[in-house]
Amino acid sequence: MTGPVTDEAGTQPLGQLLIASSTDGRDRAAAQALVEEETILARDSVRRLLVVEREDGPVCHWEGLMGRLYGLGLDDAQRAFLGLVLGMVGIGLHTLPAVEELDERRLLILMRAMPVLACNERLAVGTRL
Repeated sequence: MTGPVTDEAGTQPLGQLLIASSTDGRDRAAAQALVEEETILARDSVRRLLVVEREDGPVCHWEGLMGRLYGLGLDDAQRAFLGLVLGMVGIGLHTLPAVEELDERRLLILMRAMPVLACNERLAVGTRL
């Protein structure tokens, strides 16, 4: 498993900067899910298209990934996950049945993102015993 992706200076994890720069609940939920998943954001091909450097730091430019899911070198599960994350910000073409491609870890990440997306962070999502 890869560690957290850091910014160019190596000072703070890139994912934390992307979450902090999110402007609304959708962006924050999507950024948080992508950071938790780890493997997709660790790919240079994804970071080149997704991350835009601004004066105040890096931000997610989700539209940079539109129409490029099949050219990123992702496996089926990664592509399904990223497609569903793009759906959170309103630009994905993946429908909910794409969750069939996800392993338990990625499914749990998306489930935890749903209350954030709904602006209702009172709900707790976990596993049943």
